[in-house]
Parts: sequence; structure tokens; C-alpha cells
Amino acid sequence: MSSNWKKRQESDPYVKRAREAGYRARAAFKLMELDEKDRLFRPGQRVVDLGAAPGSWSQVARQRIGEAGVIIALDILPMEPLEGVTFIEGDFREDEPLEKLEAALDGAKVDLVLSDMAPNISGIGPADQARSIYLAELALAFAGDWLDISGTLVVKVFQGEGFEALLSQVREAFRAVKVRKPRASRPESREVYLVARGLKS
Repeated sequence: MSSNWKKRQESDPYVKRAREAGYRARAAFKLMELDEKDRLFRPGQRVVDLGAAPGSWSQVARQRIGEAGVIIALDILPMEPLEGVTFIEGDFREDEPLEKLEAALDGAKVDLVLSDMAPNISGIGPADQARSIYLAELALAFAGDWLDISGTLVVKVFQGEGFEALLSQVREAFRAVKVRKPRASRPESREVYLVARGLKS
């Protein structure tokens, strides 16, 4: 399995492009594609990147919102520092990371919540799918608490058991929801991204 993964990485054009451009992961190109379609970024935004490590989405966000913007990245895993990005290590469901987030935002709401979170794959399909849905639900709940009413949520989720129910939840919470499959997503992957705008009060 490890050998197959290495071969796939070596032959993946997005991996090569990421290395050449200095991005920490090929996932950067997924976010760039989403931005091209849905115009996610604008100068001066306040952005929160959930499950940010190793940091490629924060890199893209930093480039696109300019120096006046604020980016706060959260992850339970450590992440190498990125210039212009505030990193909070910890579980955002717990008090200490949330207190740090609140201090970093200084009482302001967030314009854009990004979540490229994915579970550690166990190989047990139903369990992995359930964890994927759970992480997406966490991102949705986070957005409900922190997102400005005019803000946007971008969240990764895997199609399968529970996907339609999650999509219904997101549609109940937001005025406009689109399902996107970037070209940079591997064709065999069941991952899609929900782009949700206009938080309902």
C-alpha cells in the first residue's frame, strides 16, 4: 500500500506543481479551483482554516486576501509556522483553543470558514464515512457560531452514507449551497466540497 501511494505521488502532476510552487500539499490547487468558480476570497477578510495542517490552504488564503486580512489556522496536529498566519494547536471543541481564537478575532465574526478536514483512514469503509460526516458536521456547527451572516463555509465531505442528510443540514443553515468536485481531486476519490453562502439567522 505504501509503495502504491509513493508511485501515485510521484506520477501526480498536482504534487509536482505544488512542489514547484512552494505549496505544502497538492490540496492548494483544490482551493484555488474553488475560488475560481465561487470567488471565495477578497482583500481584508477574516478567515479560519479548520484542520489546517500542513498549511497549503492557509498559504492560498494568505496570498489571496492580502496583508490586511486575518487568517487563523487550527489543527490538533502541529504545523510549521506560516508568515501572516496565526496558528492554534488544539481541538476547536475545547475551551482553551476557542479562547485563543476569540482573542485573535478580537470580537469580530469570520468572513470565511474553510475545512479540508478528513479522518485518518482505517480502511473500514462505513467507519471512515461516519467520521467524515462527523467532521463536516463539526465544521457546520463551528460556522454557525463564528461565521458572519454574509460569510461563506467551504467544507470537504465524502459521498456515501449520511451525505444527503448532511447536505440537507447545510441547506437548512444557508441560503445557497453548491456541491463542487475540483479537477485536482483524484477521480477515484469520493470527496466533494460544499460551498455554502448566506447563513440563515
